[in-house]
Amino acid sequence: MKTKTKISVVITVVITLFITTALSVNETSEVEQIVEVSREKGCVFMTTFGEQPSEGYAQFKLKENIQPVVDDGLSWLAEAQLENGGYGAGSHSRQGEMNPHAVNADPATTSMVAMALLRSGSTLKKGEYKEQLKKSLEFLLKQVENLSTDDVFITSERGTQIQSKLGDNIDAVLTAQFFSNLLKEKLDNKTKKRIKKCLDICVEKIQNATGKDGKMKGAGWAGVLQSGLATSALESAGSVGATLDEAVVRSQKQYLKDNYDEDSNSVKTTDGAGVILYSVSNSARGSAKDARRAKELIAKAKKEGKLKEDDTVTVENLQDIGVPESEAIGYVSSYNIYNASKTQAQRDDVISGFGNNGGEEFLSFLQTGESMVVNDDDDWKKWYDNVSGRLMKIQNEDGSWNGHHCITSPVFCTATSLLILSIENDIENLKQTGQD
Repeated sequence: MKTKTKISVVITVVITLFITTALSVNETSEVEQIVEVSREKGCVFMTTFGEQPSEGYAQFKLKENIQPVVDDGLSWLAEAQLENGGYGAGSHSRQGEMNPHAVNADPATTSMVAMALLRSGSTLKKGEYKEQLKKSLEFLLKQVENLSTDDVFITSERGTQIQSKLGDNIDAVLTAQFFSNLLKEKLDNKTKKRIKKCLDICVEKIQNATGKDGKMKGAGWAGVLQSGLATSALESAGSVGATLDEAVVRSQKQYLKDNYDEDSNSVKTTDGAGVILYSVSNSARGSAKDARRAKELIAKAKKEGKLKEDDTVTVENLQDIGVPESEAIGYVSSYNIYNASKTQAQRDDVISGFGNNGGEEFLSFLQTGESMVVNDDDDWKKWYDNVSGRLMKIQNEDGSWNGHHCITSPVFCTATSLLILSIENDIENLKQTGQD
């Protein structure tokens, strides 16, 4: 692990949070302020998403400093790629293995890295890491294309850290998410056709693995996270033209919403390893799209003069503008659950998560933040400022991040860290996911 050293960091205090073009830059004396920063050991999960809240670290999230941090992480990931083009997190039974070349490749980790490369600016045609992205894509396409009709999973690699902690079907979930993201780029017809075909296979695997109650089968230690990520993946797939079973999508969203009781303001944590953070972050994600729809319907009605400026999202107001009662009830429920869940997910006592440094906390925060963008919710700004500030401060000297237990993999942790730090590059795609 890295020793504590002090470095000087040039601060341009920029209040950016998560993705927007709305950058607010403080001027003159603050721009040239120099601050000494004591670098902590690079465990993403204890400090950022585990034991300690992020509040107070916004000062470290600065435009001038983010790119070098991202660059170091990308450089480390480029060196970590395996010969077959994939990346691995390693097995659950050998969580102490930190050498990225001493593990086997798995689709879930490869997809996380590929999404980080894509979000950070590389494509199949341009960018410093286009070759790594091409190799990752080819690895994933072959994994799916070589499946037989009897294969339940998209990989024969079993017992990985990611599967054990998140669920047996997480490889199909994260691979589908990557394919959907890539289909929003300019691709040649041959490549696009291959990706679409493989995306359809992954979507089918996800939907087949969804129980009647909307819960993903083969849940890991914190299975609610797999379900939340599956909902995200299906929504993304639908936004690029994949055919979805709407009954499955509805059941998934209902399952995530049911983890939060809006009447009692209580959280069901049975499928979240007893941790409130895991459940509320995914309740927010599961209700984000419908919450946005409710908000937009009310705003449109106000603009057209059908509602007063102080009218809020209620069943009665939605019915007044022509929304059927059953739909109005569903929209209002999603709207209320989303707002309550995302508020709880950012409370200091909830941020503490499991109480130690596990990767599940990290993914929970990624879900919370992305749900705010999908919902076109400006509250993501404060969240992103604090979280990115913390990530900058705890990066390992070699450019990576890692966990101390649970999901310890430096490859998986570094990719997920970069997905958060570079989120502003992907805001339009995320917002598109939230549109009907």
